[in-house]
Amino acid sequence: MAINPDHLGREYPAPEVYEVTRGKIREFAEAINDPNPAYVDRESARTLGYADVVAPPTFPVILGMAGSAQAVADPDLGVDFSRVVHGDQRFQYSRPLLAGDVLSSVTRITGIKTLGSNDLLTLETEASDSGGEHVVTATMMLVVRGA
Repeated sequence: MAINPDHLGREYPAPEVYEVTRGKIREFAEAINDPNPAYVDRESARTLGYADVVAPPTFPVILGMAGSAQAVADPDLGVDFSRVVHGDQRFQYSRPLLAGDVLSSVTRITGIKTLGSNDLLTLETEASDSGGEHVVTATMMLVVRGA
């Protein structure tokens, strides 16, 4: 079944704000096995000019999880999750993510195309801080493998 192209531009807001905490940053850094002290030690982060512990560059993948899960589970979109593989991931920052940030996010379908027997689904998650300022856009492309 092909992905429904009528869903291009559809938005999936996160159900709640996401609070970036030192603990979440530390857990993420441990999960990706990155020992950078700026991810776990406030003084190390301050030495580098940050107000608090800074998140690893790939941390915003977490922010897109709620919206992308809603999109993939949307029965009208037509994604067979058993055939999905991750194709690409990019991040565009306005500023680094820091412990203490409280972020709102919305995931938008920005691309749907067919390439051979595969469908490509591109999802962009835009995250803004509590003041409404853009912090990061995480772009994910999923490949829905054909038969």
